[in-house]
Amino acid sequence: MATRLVQINMKARDDSALGRFWAEALGWGMSSEGPGVTNLEPEGFVYPDPVAVCIDLVASTEPKTVKNRVHVDLAARSAAHQAELIARLKDLGATAVDIGQGDVSWTVMADPEGNEFCVLDSLYEETGPIATVVFDCADPRAMARFWGEAMDWTLQKVTDDNAVLRSAKDVGPYLQFLRTPDVKTVWNRVHLDVRPYPGDDPEAEAARLRALGATAIDLGEDDVPWTVMADPEGNEFCLLAPG
Repeated sequence: MATRLVQINMKARDDSALGRFWAEALGWGMSSEGPGVTNLEPEGFVYPDPVAVCIDLVASTEPKTVKNRVHVDLAARSAAHQAELIARLKDLGATAVDIGQGDVSWTVMADPEGNEFCVLDSLYEETGPIATVVFDCADPRAMARFWGEAMDWTLQKVTDDNAVLRSAKDVGPYLQFLRTPDVKTVWNRVHLDVRPYPGDDPEAEAARLRALGATAIDLGEDDVPWTVMADPEGNEFCLLAPG
């Protein structure tokens, strides 16, 4: 058994407004499955497919108080395209931010609600608009081991400071774990949603994830078709219904 990474879940004060920003930023379509939820995916995309990790924005009144431990890196085709993309993102409402990154080839920005993201100068032809989903963590090796066994993604590289996974089909964005000294203190505003394959037993899959080191989180919601869990470093994720 295994799960698939199908979407990024992002809390938002205004899911529609933030959804419009990200839809324009990525060139994706925008829809809604109900009040307080905005869904983004490429035009013509047939869900689920590892060629893209979709984005769900969910309305939340909780304020953003710390740097997000999970963020996305956007891809560009070249340094010139990177500059054009940064200018367009600023026109859409993004801002450049300094998180102590120093002199690097990427640009750190924040969306209109302050969620950090990076703009790279390459990888677009390989991955599409989202190059990487990045986790800050204490132990990249342990995180790569957990997520590699949890999902049908394969290890691309691993060191004490950096680990990278990608879909077993070798398409779509990368999943990267970066060692940082920051300690997790609040519920993540950005988390992953994973989904078992059709016909798999969701309770058995939840048990398998717990055996790998995940923990179940009880939010007192018994009537939802997903299970809230946390990885070994406490990062929340949702195990959706098979499909």
